[in-house]
Amino acid sequence: MKVKKKGAVALGLLVASGILALAGCSGSTTAQPTTSGDAQAATSGELTVWVDADRARALEDVAKKFEQEKGVKVNLVVKDYGKIRDEFTAQVPTGKGPDITIGGHDWIGAFVKDGIVAPVELGDKAADFEKVAIEAVTYDGKTYGLPYAIENIAVLRNTALADSTPATYDEMITKGRAAGTEYPFVVGLDPQASDPYHLYPFQTSFGTSVFGRNADGSYDASKLTIGDEGGQKFAAWLTAQGDTGTKVLNLNLSGDLAKEAFNAGKSPYFLTGPWNVTDAQKAGIDVAVDAIPTAGGGDAQPFAGVQTFFVSAKSANALIANEFLVNYIATADVQTALFKAGGRPPALTAAFDAAKSDPIVAGFAKVGANAVPMPSIPQMGSVWDDWGKTEAALIKGGGDPAAQWTQMADSIAAKLG
Repeated sequence: MKVKKKGAVALGLLVASGILALAGCSGSTTAQPTTSGDAQAATSGELTVWVDADRARALEDVAKKFEQEKGVKVNLVVKDYGKIRDEFTAQVPTGKGPDITIGGHDWIGAFVKDGIVAPVELGDKAADFEKVAIEAVTYDGKTYGLPYAIENIAVLRNTALADSTPATYDEMITKGRAAGTEYPFVVGLDPQASDPYHLYPFQTSFGTSVFGRNADGSYDASKLTIGDEGGQKFAAWLTAQGDTGTKVLNLNLSGDLAKEAFNAGKSPYFLTGPWNVTDAQKAGIDVAVDAIPTAGGGDAQPFAGVQTFFVSAKSANALIANEFLVNYIATADVQTALFKAGGRPPALTAAFDAAKSDPIVAGFAKVGANAVPMPSIPQMGSVWDDWGKTEAALIKGGGDPAAQWTQMADSIAAKLG
């Protein structure tokens, strides 16, 4: 496949003009994960990359290769993933922080709004990635990141308890009850905030979404769609499945408790992501990955999340960073290493296709083919709170579901202005 070498040419120009200070780099030092060195490298001959522990191990070899071939040292700084977003947002405006960080694609809108990330010039290499991955990292017509993994939820099935997952939710619950387990189906929820992310496929099956989309697939914040007729039907369904109805949707089952129940053989079906497969297998469960059944008659479309490398807008080494990402991270070997470290299917198509030889990956990939990117627009931050609290209230029961859903949509609209 043809790869545009724009980043490599630019890097060569820097070297030729004497801008790149390579004298401070040691060509014999292997880049190793470290927990220090948060400040940006003082010379333009170094890159500082924030990663979590798993990604650090997966990137050791490519960091060493980049240093050997380009004379640029790569400092892999291990961070708690849960703190990366806040620390990156706080440090970049001050001129500190890394040249590159990992993160979720849904952070892009806020990052761009705050002016803390720079576009990544993928050039022809963009065609080498899964379509949903490129859609996810594209914002206002520019690519703000190098995708490396795709994740979405699906139905995990205990094959000893059920031989298939039916096409409709009601049929699944009937089959789940026939298994004779404590729960016919489990999904992790929160008593106060539900879990709009996990319940979204059921919502979309009623023909409703959150925001409308433009012709290029990007989300339009001026088109709030969550309060439409389909949303009201979904609201009624939530109540029917909750405390005053079938009780299948159980707010007392947190994500951890739902996982424990499935791994203990207490349910044949578990709506979750690839991150819970390994523990299920360790518990002795023969796991299959199936499509999410429809609750409202339409397609059940989960959100797709794309794990991404971002370049700091304040990096003094933006061209070097772009070179490292586009021509070193965006390779089948490295994306496969990242996949093996994190269990999420690779974003690069060549690595993704190879990973699908694993039936678990293939199962998630099949469901993911119908997924939609989680909105990365900043306005999405104004949606989650009302959305989750309203879902929880509906599952608890009481009141008019359509009225509660409309009130939620009105509250979100007011926040959006």
